[in-house]
Amino acid sequence: MAEIRIEHLRKEFGAFSAVEDSSFVVRDGEFLALLGPSGCGKTTTLRMIAGLELPTSGKIFLAGGDVTFNRARERDIAFVFQLFALYPHMNVRKNIGFPLLAQGIAKAEIRARVEETARLLQIDHILDRSVSGLAGGDRQRVALGRAIVRRPKCFLMDEPLGTLDTEFRDLMVRELRELHNRIHATTVYVTHDQLEAMAMADKIAVMNHGVIEQFGTPQEIYNRPATMFVADFIGSPPMNFLRFTAGLQRGARTVSVEGVPVAVPEIHDDVAMGEIALGVRPEDIRFSDASPLRGVVYGSEYHGTNQIVAVEMAKGLIKARVPADQNFRIGDTVGLELNHHNLSLFECTSGRAVRSSRHTQVQHG
Repeated sequence: MAEIRIEHLRKEFGAFSAVEDSSFVVRDGEFLALLGPSGCGKTTTLRMIAGLELPTSGKIFLAGGDVTFNRARERDIAFVFQLFALYPHMNVRKNIGFPLLAQGIAKAEIRARVEETARLLQIDHILDRSVSGLAGGDRQRVALGRAIVRRPKCFLMDEPLGTLDTEFRDLMVRELRELHNRIHATTVYVTHDQLEAMAMADKIAVMNHGVIEQFGTPQEIYNRPATMFVADFIGSPPMNFLRFTAGLQRGARTVSVEGVPVAVPEIHDDVAMGEIALGVRPEDIRFSDASPLRGVVYGSEYHGTNQIVAVEMAKGLIKARVPADQNFRIGDTVGLELNHHNLSLFECTSGRAVRSSRHTQVQHG
């Protein structure tokens, strides 16, 4: 396997810019998820790494070599598509072994490598079955097997679980991560599903409108979002925003929200007067009669061990994750206590996080 390095990658289609100045590194053996909504540029980025699209500008390095303008077949990568693209007239064995057959590898070695790959994927018992009658999860394993059997430098996957139902998708998420650990593959995985990315990836690049808004570990992305978009896109429910107008001074440790002073991590930059958003995750809110920050219960969703409670504030709804056995009624006034260690602040105009003791190490790709 090998390191992938992207430097100032850009792709334009006429006047439309699909990818803008992307730079990141996937270390040897890392699993990177390109995460974002439809049309954000993640698949275009993947296709440029694969050699299926040529960049407008920028560089792509694979295993230290510049492959920016190499053809796909010259890059020694394996691509797994959302649609399995299996050969329906071949059985499982022949589907997995086809890339090796095309390379002119001896039949005995093909047989050995196919059987080794099938055992790894736990499909050795169906090698002689037709692919047309297989369930979705097994068909996906066959598609993965056809990629693995080549022993490429890296794996590129474009929403490979998108057509599976929930049960198969949850199973394949676990199996893909376990497979990654066993073969120590360098993997770039495109998805719009934050749960897939958070469950599998070592690093995540969150994309929006062709721009990588944040690059980091799942923990960094979730706990220290670099932008309001990232904070809103990651998390279920997403981060709440309490908006207010103020200027912030370096060293400040409190802000005023709806007339109530709220403790925040120490601010490291001066921020000019403007609209600010205080970001708080639902699990960092608890109900306290002693808190002067008040709201009215609007509704709730029962989730077994906890409940998501919507509270109406002066400037909109926020959601809190509280214990399932906590009792209240719709219309009750409740006090809200925020965990000040985990709060974020954002400039609403730029959407960028205000640098604080929580955000000094944030990466932007």
